[in-house]
Amino acid sequence: MKLNYYPETDSLYIDLCSKPSADSREISAGVVLDYDSQGNLVGIDIDNASEKLDLQEVVTSQIPLASA
Repeated sequence: MKLNYYPETDSLYIDLCSKPSADSREISAGVVLDYDSQGNLVGIDIDNASEKLDLQEVVTSQIPLASA
């Protein structure tokens, strides 16, 4: 999973996997869900992210991470 913030457009894209998007659906103003060809969620696009989210802090909890 990758979090990509684009300050020039104030958008946050959450890449959930490496599969390409085949379909997109806006679920609320400025929030778009991307799906692969099998209907699986692959990404979340959030426009005007700084107005909708607290971008100053990212907190994770109990995510199993592999050691490098």
